[in-house]
Amino acid sequence: MNLKDCHNFNDFRKLAKKKLPSPIFHYIDGGSDDEVTLNRNTDSFNNCDLVPSVLTDVSNVDLSTTVFGKKIDFPLFLSATSMNRLYHHQGERATAKAAEKMGTMFGISTMSNVSIEEIGNLTSSPKLFQLYIHKDRGLTDNLIERCESANFDAMCLTVDTVVAGNRERDHRTGFSTPPRLTLASLLSFILHPEWSLNYLFREKFKLANIIHMTEKGSSIDRSVISYINEQFDPSMNWKDAEYCVKKWKKPFALKGIMSVEDAKKAIDIGASAIMISNHGGRQLDGSRAPFDQLAEIVDAVGDNIEIILDGGVRRGTHVLKALALGAKACSLGKGYLFALGAGGRNGIELMLQKMKAEIKRDMTLMGCRSVKELNKSKVVFRKN
Repeated sequence: MNLKDCHNFNDFRKLAKKKLPSPIFHYIDGGSDDEVTLNRNTDSFNNCDLVPSVLTDVSNVDLSTTVFGKKIDFPLFLSATSMNRLYHHQGERATAKAAEKMGTMFGISTMSNVSIEEIGNLTSSPKLFQLYIHKDRGLTDNLIERCESANFDAMCLTVDTVVAGNRERDHRTGFSTPPRLTLASLLSFILHPEWSLNYLFREKFKLANIIHMTEKGSSIDRSVISYINEQFDPSMNWKDAEYCVKKWKKPFALKGIMSVEDAKKAIDIGASAIMISNHGGRQLDGSRAPFDQLAEIVDAVGDNIEIILDGGVRRGTHVLKALALGAKACSLGKGYLFALGAGGRNGIELMLQKMKAEIKRDMTLMGCRSVKELNKSKVVFRKN
């Protein structure tokens, strides 16, 4: 199986599974506890059906939309994810250049392997930084100031990771960061020599944004889960979030909002956007799926804040359903990480091409000439 054989999310997943050592693949693929929420995130899209209109002129279909004040060519962008170097030696550089070529936004994490400054110099396309509040508030301030100097366009504060979720697959596979040879993982690394050689002899793994600021960033001999639990501030509150919004001044989202009450608080502190997300089912298992919460949140605050759906998106029809319920765009995490593992920058570009083509074809079949024509009349929820 090669990239040319990849036509959808599941194909990229299969190729990534073939190319990546088991601990690395399952770190992308897995969720927390029993993975109920992980699976529900995608299954929830099946609770409603699209209602197309016919005999409309769809000779010109406009997929473009605006998120965080920036126009993108289609309503799907690459969510900020950590440690892209684990999945391919090109890491976040591949993510940035693929997004630029495809005319969409991308994000990098506090825990990225390529620095804020390098990404800022690498591309002029719209870019988002995913912020975590550290116990040492000086680190948080430093990250915000560096993003401003590097001309990042937007920032999101992840609010659902005050402690790391219980990801039992990682315990079973022997996953650690950086990867270490253990009895559980040794055979898998041996059976994937291309990945192993690239990891060993190309650029050294590092958390580039914090390597100069904390001993944990420069010498991580324990898991990143330990870093999260030791360095991220569990006392983070709404005043801290408001401080970050005011310090940043540009478009700012809270990522991990799942309730109407919290969406209203996001407006109160001055956030310009929220990302409805449960961290890809990797934190609180048994929680609601983002798509299941979307309509209620849009009804409550949709006129006052930009809403982005993050979680479970696998198909163009998923994007259409989210937009019909009031989301401005969707973001994608696992999908592009599998594509990165399957083929680096080329893999991400191909995945985005496939998703863009799906969205355009589905829009055409829906009889919609622009994303603005997607509304609640285009979806019907199935009665139980």
